[in-house]
Amino acid sequence: MISTTAILFAAVQAKAQSTELTPRNSWLKLGANIGVPVGNASNYSSFMAGLELKGQVLETNYLGLGLTAGYNHFFGKNDFKDFGTIPLGAFLRLYPQRQGFFFGTDLGYSIVTGYDNAKGGFYLKPQLGYHNYNWNVFAFYNNIFRSDANGGSIGSVGVGATYNIRFSK
Repeated sequence: MISTTAILFAAVQAKAQSTELTPRNSWLKLGANIGVPVGNASNYSSFMAGLELKGQVLETNYLGLGLTAGYNHFFGKNDFKDFGTIPLGAFLRLYPQRQGFFFGTDLGYSIVTGYDNAKGGFYLKPQLGYHNYNWNVFAFYNNIFRSDANGGSIGSVGVGATYNIRFSK
């Protein structure tokens, strides 16, 4: 799984180097999200909140590619302590219209923090949302795939928003 993530990072980086970056086709996205843990994670946590930073390049008017990083904090319940995840990945967005609905996914590797010897895993975060020139508002499902020996997968569902920070000319 790590090799798949490395290949995806290399492909996004190679594509970004072959595309001339301009204020019209590239920008940063700064966002926040909230959610509830599902699956195994719901046994240990009752709420999740996170921040994310993305760098996007529009390959066409309808296809966005980029890199993403962030932090998600899971609030412990029933004597379990809080823990966090640090997703590092790439993303793909499909924008059927200049303004309106979009869909896409983030994928990569997520590091688990807050527990000794906790292992991370491959993550997948499909999203469906609405976008305009400045904002993206979306619903998501996020799952970090880990072996049962590492405590099982860590999943959450929620909503989020990102603000587009444009580069000036």
